Amino acid sequence: MRVLTLNPGSSSLKAALHDGDLVDTRTWQAADARADERAVSEALAEWGPPGCVAVRFVHGGSRPGPVVLDDAVLRELERLSPLAPLHQPLSVDVARVVRGLLPGTPVVGCFDTSFHTGLPAAAARYPLPRAWTSQNRLRRYGFHGLSCRHALRRAAELLGRAEDELRLVVAHIGAGVSVTAIRGGASVDTSMGFTALEGAAMATRSGSVDPGLLLHVLEAGEVTVPRLAHVLHRESGLAGMTGTSGDLRDVLAARDQGDHDAREALAVYVHRLRREIGAAAMSLDRLDAVVFTGGVAEHQPGVVGEILAGCGVLGLRAALPGGSGDRVVRTGDGPAVLVVTAREDLELRRGALALVGVRSG
Repeated sequence: MRVLTLNPGSSSLKAALHDGDLVDTRTWQAADARADERAVSEALAEWGPPGCVAVRFVHGGSRPGPVVLDDAVLRELERLSPLAPLHQPLSVDVARVVRGLLPGTPVVGCFDTSFHTGLPAAAARYPLPRAWTSQNRLRRYGFHGLSCRHALRRAAELLGRAEDELRLVVAHIGAGVSVTAIRGGASVDTSMGFTALEGAAMATRSGSVDPGLLLHVLEAGEVTVPRLAHVLHRESGLAGMTGTSGDLRDVLAARDQGDHDAREALAVYVHRLRREIGAAAMSLDRLDAVVFTGGVAEHQPGVVGEILAGCGVLGLRAALPGGSGDRVVRTGDGPAVLVVTAREDLELRRGALALVGVRSG
């Protein structure tokens, strides 16, 4: 079955057509409903109608796996938009566009949160009043689950080990950054939580900030709640610390030119990532490998090398992960280090085919 996978981002729409072992990919600049409709229309004109469509959603609530999207499900997913404002509204828009253009074709939603639905209570629960948390809605959901699932699959193949016997830390490093501990083929801890703001510093997102600091800013009347939300999602992280776009390439270029803010921002970025890797490792009974994935991991080996240089306490050895494609950077004494290309599209395809009753092979 031909499967069209759609991965909406904050400024682009990644599309891939899977037809057997053949994959064709395209990326469109698309950050609103009208641009999304043009992009999907162009993809269908170029590739023809698929047998089914899979759309990536950052947030699926408590859904443990993919679902066929209808109006009721999309309304429920739309209500989760405040928890993932950079991505969720775009995914809802794309799904509605596809359903309008391809009536009768199954459109499947696949969710990053699904990989984390089995988080142990100790990792999922916030230390808040039980009256708040008793309905199990105000809890840690976790994100980047499709990327983590693919990283686990590829790590098992590269290391020649069974998925359920591996103990991994997966660091997804792109515009968004998260670190996940995997044991027995499942997520047992992860750095992102109720929203995708928690955890490490990111391109434009703050990562974790002392809630007392945020309360202080609000009580001082310096910002409104909507303005604070905008700042934390879009004007913090590398962008906020440097005055750049937050794109790591821009920050690295500024550091190379002697910019003090860029140098300090990268030190914060690397430090927070190391700290999350260490924290994730403590959720495991041993550490077999650390897997780096995402755009930064794929294209900025020097940054991965900087991260590794400070992880000796975990038995990791400094290494410059040169080369390209999925690869084992180092093995031997201590945990292995791997770099894996992020392929959410392959997990989207698997999820869609499993749901519509076709073996993914």
